Amino acid sequence: MPMYQPNSHGNVKLDTGSGGQVLDLQTTIKGGILGCVGGGLVCTGVKEKLDLRKMVGELESIQVPSVFICPISLDPMQEPVTLCTGQTYERSNILKWFSLGHCTCPTTMQELWDDTLTPNRTLQQLIHSWFSSKYLAMKKRSEDVLGKAVELLDSLKKVKGQARVQTLKQLRHVVVAHSMAKKTVMDKGGAALVSSLLGPFTTHAVGSEAIGILVNLELDLPSKANLRQPAKISLIVDVLNEGSIETKINCTKLIEMLIEGKDSGSENVSSLSLLAGLLRLVKDKRHPNGVLAGLGLLNTICSDESLRSSVVSIGAVPPLVELLPSLNNECLELALYILEVLSTVPEGRLALKDCANTIPNVVKLLMSKSESCTQLALSILWAVCKLALEECAALAVEAGLAAKLLLVIQSGCNPVLKQRSVELLKLCSLNYTATIFISKCKLTRTIQ
Repeated sequence: MPMYQPNSHGNVKLDTGSGGQVLDLQTTIKGGILGCVGGGLVCTGVKEKLDLRKMVGELESIQVPSVFICPISLDPMQEPVTLCTGQTYERSNILKWFSLGHCTCPTTMQELWDDTLTPNRTLQQLIHSWFSSKYLAMKKRSEDVLGKAVELLDSLKKVKGQARVQTLKQLRHVVVAHSMAKKTVMDKGGAALVSSLLGPFTTHAVGSEAIGILVNLELDLPSKANLRQPAKISLIVDVLNEGSIETKINCTKLIEMLIEGKDSGSENVSSLSLLAGLLRLVKDKRHPNGVLAGLGLLNTICSDESLRSSVVSIGAVPPLVELLPSLNNECLELALYILEVLSTVPEGRLALKDCANTIPNVVKLLMSKSESCTQLALSILWAVCKLALEECAALAVEAGLAAKLLLVIQSGCNPVLKQRSVELLKLCSLNYTATIFISKCKLTRTIQ
């Protein structure tokens, strides 16, 4: 909503938003600029007065003319009243202003010579008329969209071949563009209908469009259980491996929806083919949204302890380590969490140790991003150094670990993080005399 701009004490003026032209109230009403006809204040087609509060709530995101905005709350006025200074406010807001002991006009700061609140009926009718026009237009669009969604669902039961692809494409556009259509599609059995099109003989063209619809719906438990059937999962994984980047992201998000929560059967969904497809998606730096979606699903899969060894076995650790320096904060936290979780299994710790860039890349992240990133990085380094102390401690010290740990210890981080830093610092110093360790760390006398 626009910021309120104080008006002169003459006619109320309205910024119509058309090239900055400002019209007085009388001209605005006569010209029908606010959606009225014949110079009247009642919108065409309104047979009974609509509730203004409800309309304001449902049209919250719409651009509202600045003259309708209360200067105090910056919200549309529903019961405008005018002070002796000529300024208009929402009644409840100006009463609250007075209750705080003020005897001035909030906009002009003039002392009030009369505390009468005069209801601004003309402006109130104008506000109601404008919101009614916008509300009815929105409802009409909504009805058209919902009718279109039902029509497409009916067509989907009859058409085949390329016509089916086109119908699915149209339904996907409706669902993506209009949140109101999502509930209608679910209520009309659309999720079950679209899901029934997925199977071993489904073409990738049909599969891509169907998945694009399903991922935008709020699927209930029966719908999710239906989609977890092996034949349907197999098709979704195939489409993920061969589809466009948009389709890959949709497949990834849909699978994540299917395995969220307890007892979701994630071990039945997470095949090696899926993991390999996710790894390719994560490694493709050209598409940051794809990287984020892939990491999100890998993160969900790794929460199942029984699947961590499988993730390591497809070679996930080295690419994730190599990606660390180039990831944005959101992706970086996900990648570190995945590596930290994989470090809890023997295969994961070994893969982290054997990757040449694990220690230097992870050490650089200490105190350089968020506190949670520092905590995850410390956990990874601890696991690797404990596995092969002599080899990894030397590499960590050469990478500047000691100075980083001292920064953590002296920072305002939480006590648990500081204690882990102290323990890791002691661990790395075990194979050195104090003098050699200090010289290796290149610490100044002050830090010592």
